[in-house]
Amino acid sequence: MLDKIGIAKRIAQEVRDGMYINLGIGIPTLVANYIPADLNVVLQSENGLLGIGPFPTEDKVDPDLINAGKQTITMMPGSALFNSAESFAMIRGGHVDLTILGAMEVSERGDIANWKVPGKMVKGMGGAMDLVASAKHIIVAMQHCSKDGASKLLKECSLPITGIRCVKKIVSDLAVLDVLPVGGFKLLERAPGVSVEQIKNATAGRLIIEGDVKEMSI
Repeated sequence: MLDKIGIAKRIAQEVRDGMYINLGIGIPTLVANYIPADLNVVLQSENGLLGIGPFPTEDKVDPDLINAGKQTITMMPGSALFNSAESFAMIRGGHVDLTILGAMEVSERGDIANWKVPGKMVKGMGGAMDLVASAKHIIVAMQHCSKDGASKLLKECSLPITGIRCVKKIVSDLAVLDVLPVGGFKLLERAPGVSVEQIKNATAGRLIIEGDVKEMSI
């Protein structure tokens, strides 16, 4: 089973040279620390940053430099700062190659719910709805089950939807799965020490297993 850092490390393996990438709040922000140094990628934050670097060490913290989750960040050489209107023009214009974000639920059709739990206070959906509507490729970083053991990979989402049929891949603490265009979670890899049977029991939506499922390499 993976911890949050393990999930971030596995997602970093999906990054390709030349990509413009938006990292959502939570586990996705950790991905910045594990992108291979030989890849030339540009990290974007919807509050108006292009060229985000790894999280700063204590002696490098600048309170004026924050990401959309209000975490302090560093900037790479050649980075740019601009207002949020320009940032969302970039997102809505389809210029983000990959969006990595967290989720509370994902359906077997690729619907995502990640912004609101009814009855609980919420400040807003942030940039999530724009990102899931506009990004070319969406990977979700999430826990496979809730704290009470209920699956978060469902036939249908029960929480308010952020985006419809948009999620392409999921990296959870148990597995890596593709969301197929025809519907269903295709099991690609299992986390170290996790069996296929455990993943079956933890997945409420349609799970597709073909042949031997390899253990992921972190």
